[in-house]
Amino acid sequence: MEAFLKEAKAASRVLSTISGSDKNRILREMAEALRANTLNLIEANTKDMVAGKENDLSSALMDRLFLDEKRIDAMAVAIEEIAALKEPIGRVLDGWVTEDGLKMEKVSIPIGVIGIIYESRPNVTSDTAALCFKSANVCVLKGGKEAEHSNKAIAEVLKNVLIKNDLPPSLISLIPDSSREGVAKLIKMDKYVDLIIPRGGAGLIKYVSENATVSVVKHDKGQCHTYIDKDAILENAIAIAINAKVQRPGVCNAMETLLVDSALADKALPLLKAEFDNAGTRLKGCVRTQAIIDVENATDEDYDTEYLANILNIKVVDGVEGAIEHIVRFSSGHSEAIITENITKAELFMNAIDAAAVYVNASTRFTDGGAFGFGAEVGISTNKLHARGPMGIEGLTTYKFKIYGSGQIR
Repeated sequence: MEAFLKEAKAASRVLSTISGSDKNRILREMAEALRANTLNLIEANTKDMVAGKENDLSSALMDRLFLDEKRIDAMAVAIEEIAALKEPIGRVLDGWVTEDGLKMEKVSIPIGVIGIIYESRPNVTSDTAALCFKSANVCVLKGGKEAEHSNKAIAEVLKNVLIKNDLPPSLISLIPDSSREGVAKLIKMDKYVDLIIPRGGAGLIKYVSENATVSVVKHDKGQCHTYIDKDAILENAIAIAINAKVQRPGVCNAMETLLVDSALADKALPLLKAEFDNAGTRLKGCVRTQAIIDVENATDEDYDTEYLANILNIKVVDGVEGAIEHIVRFSSGHSEAIITENITKAELFMNAIDAAAVYVNASTRFTDGGAFGFGAEVGISTNKLHARGPMGIEGLTTYKFKIYGSGQIR
């Protein structure tokens, strides 16, 4: 592991010599290489899908794992979109002259070597590799074992493009030891690794956060809530709630708990249940919810669970204050939404809720780098420092100060 990371660290210096136009050209070549290798990638993915069925992976995980021609083309398009982003490195973020006549420049630079630990989704391999390359960072990838064949095949395609351009293939690498022990070593290699980004379940995030000596930007669980206020347009509220849960239940920005104002519950809950029943959603609810519609009982453990499946908690609350109280208790700081036409309540909710993304009258499903206009992302950061929310190209940079003098001494 140490020899592998030492090589990655050395490769990071090569990136500083590549121009922005060359990086963009190479990224476009990577996109075309993915398309050209579609059949090989599908073949590798089929092995993972077969293993997933044998290991009884959930339908949500199987959906995240699956690749077909359309999804591979989407991966290629994501890389092309990254290539089209403005150059993130070498930008003068600020500049001034001090009282001593020193000319100061605050300039964007890469972070260095970034370790990314993720589960299930093979597109993360290409997205993060491309984002790191564009921002002149080396990426060290640790994908989930359920996507082992897919990740290796994707990484091989990208590395072959690097080799074709006389660049070190270690700029994009899968760690040689993907076991738990390998991860334990990786997150303590602060001599060579500058940042760890874990994406996955609560167990993975907790383990990395508690054991890493390398700096960590967490992609924590998406315990997302939507609150329907009594001043909501009910038709809009139902459409937003259905989208937030059903459109793609197995992703971190999907709603896990729906909060309904008690003043609206008698009217709204039967309509919501009918729509969720049509969508095959398994519903759980509090005692007040169960008094109105027939659903399973929801416990505090349920309210603290990221299902990543078509399962939804419902809780009746007393107004916006009740919704805020529940969210403050159970939120993971990812994405929260209020549906209301009352501007005062909307602003109260927006200001009181501490999350990376807070919505008024829109689905939490929009918390995504592409939807935010950032292009692909390495994750949705629930950290408060360095990067928060969809972590795109700028989140993969830091800065340094360049100081120009003319003989000044202090």
